[in-house]
Amino acid sequence: MENNKFAAKMLDFINRSPTSFHAVSNLKALLIENGYTELKEESRKWALESNKKYFVTRNSSALIAFKLPEADFDAFLITASHSDSPSFKIKENASIKAAGTLVLNVEKYGGMLCAPWFDRPLSVAGRIVLAERKSGFVSLTEKLVNIDRDLVLIPNLAIHMNREANTGTKYNVQDDMLPVLTTDQSSSILDVVAQSANVKKEDIESADLFLYNRDKGTFWGKDNEFVASPRLDDLECVYSCASAFISASENKKNVQVLAVFDNEEVGSGTRQGADSTFLEDTLRRINLSFAARGEEEYFSAIAKSFMVSADNAHAFHPNFQSKADPVNRPVVNKGIVIKFNAAQKYTTDSLSAALFQSVCKNASVPYQFFTNRSDIAGGSTLGNISTSHVPLKTVDIGLAQWAMHSPMESAGALDAEYLEKALKEFYQTTLETK
Repeated sequence: MENNKFAAKMLDFINRSPTSFHAVSNLKALLIENGYTELKEESRKWALESNKKYFVTRNSSALIAFKLPEADFDAFLITASHSDSPSFKIKENASIKAAGTLVLNVEKYGGMLCAPWFDRPLSVAGRIVLAERKSGFVSLTEKLVNIDRDLVLIPNLAIHMNREANTGTKYNVQDDMLPVLTTDQSSSILDVVAQSANVKKEDIESADLFLYNRDKGTFWGKDNEFVASPRLDDLECVYSCASAFISASENKKNVQVLAVFDNEEVGSGTRQGADSTFLEDTLRRINLSFAARGEEEYFSAIAKSFMVSADNAHAFHPNFQSKADPVNRPVVNKGIVIKFNAAQKYTTDSLSAALFQSVCKNASVPYQFFTNRSDIAGGSTLGNISTSHVPLKTVDIGLAQWAMHSPMESAGALDAEYLEKALKEFYQTTLETK
């Protein structure tokens, strides 16, 4: 297999996006480069123009972009993905003196595979907030930070001290998984962060800082048919959705929308998550920008609209075949995975599946199905959460991957481009149900 150029671009995007803040910053740059105008939620009124392209962010970690048609519209065509991945968040008062070293006080962010975090170079990235204070006045400035070098490591315990290490170990994050920073116990992580960000430590009012794996994404396999990378879940879908959205031709009857939410890995219950009003607020403001449209027109548009909820799927694992459903077994490099669940953890039903399958067929893109074993509970994703606020017809899809929620995940080199191709077709399609 020749080196997949689309997958290579996707891996580069992921490498430059160690946190959700960086992912959204990179998306903003990509959108601006392609002629999109940034809006602010704080603006009293959005002066939107027909046939123009816009985007808005919330909390610097979630983003919604949209293209307006020349005239009035019938519906919204939406893709949704999420910018966050499981990691360790650095707590306030992060310094702990231990065994002649300074370790960082961290907690889990999301449901993660802990063991792969040991014994690999890690670093710290995120957002710092700088404060300027005067009597009766406070000005806050956000700044991204990425300490772009091998900075910390979580050393494993030698097997001589834990003879049961290879028979199953339960990890206590507070006791077992604190990353070592330095032997200088008078230092702190904020010293390093301030130096990296070129600011004074005393000017840092607060911070959202996370550990990230320093390994870069790579191709592997006999014919380079696989990819391995941190944060494939869900930046693989974020990049594929964004690429399709930007490259899709104008849809004369529908508003094309790209939604990237944050905090999916911890339940989406934040103002920038899928379980917020971010999507609803944005769609309502779009509707209001058309003088002839009111509430009735908005409700009609929502009823006609469609959303593709894109969050990666579990691939059939060669070493754990009994964990898969007997027949619905997605394979890497075999196309987009359409996800079903009777308990509605995924929103796909026969109608939304038929619509999306038709799009895939029109785009000549392969697709396959995922269901959990009937005796194994599955996780939820964006679709069933966001539709509680905006009742859209929705299909839940993803790309097949191994080692979901590991700091180094694996997938097929072809599948991201399959998704980009299918979603480009989706954005250019007029959907109709009778």
